Amino acid sequence: MASFNFSFFLLSILLSFTPTLCTNSEGAALHLLRTRLSDPKNVLQSWDPTLVNPCTWFHVTCNSNNHVIRLDLGNSNISGSLGSELGELKHLQYLELYWNNIEGRIPKELGNLKNLVSMDLYGNQFEGEIPKSFSKLKSLRFLRLNNNRLSGPIPRELTALTHLKVFNVSHNNLCGTIPVDGPFGSFPIDRLFSNPTWKLREQPIERTGAARTRGL
Repeated sequence: MASFNFSFFLLSILLSFTPTLCTNSEGAALHLLRTRLSDPKNVLQSWDPTLVNPCTWFHVTCNSNNHVIRLDLGNSNISGSLGSELGELKHLQYLELYWNNIEGRIPKELGNLKNLVSMDLYGNQFEGEIPKSFSKLKSLRFLRLNNNRLSGPIPRELTALTHLKVFNVSHNNLCGTIPVDGPFGSFPIDRLFSNPTWKLREQPIERTGAARTRGL
């Protein structure tokens, strides 16, 4: 009996540390993100990796279990690039990085953020294709990627995002066909076609199955 009680006590101690350990991994991921970014206004000054967790950092919001659920860095005048480490923020619900000067490709690892509700990456310098891995974001309701330098087609895999309410990819360099399945049949056309450079491209974007075809 004494041996059982001691084992139960030891297990309780280990479980009590589990949220902190997970949050530390989230803090490590955010600190790695900070090393990738240029921050002339020092908005990330409070991101001290020596603290127990990142829940006291500015622009970071945690839940009651000390897991990071919001990252609010919109319009912060930061530049640089994103890395795969953001995929470690498993509890993240809101990723707000709009109106900055972040460049490079959007990491496919963002598709691991299965609790994500809103992703706002608009107004940056992102390039490359929209990751197909976004199709795993089953809780996503808002996806705004407009005003970047994205190219390629809209992944048809995104039609699986049945909760998606807002989708804006205007002012990019996209090509190909626009899906009409799932939520895509109801998205306003101006949020897909508002890009003057599309008319200079050879491959037309058209809404598959729709009555009208919009050339680029």
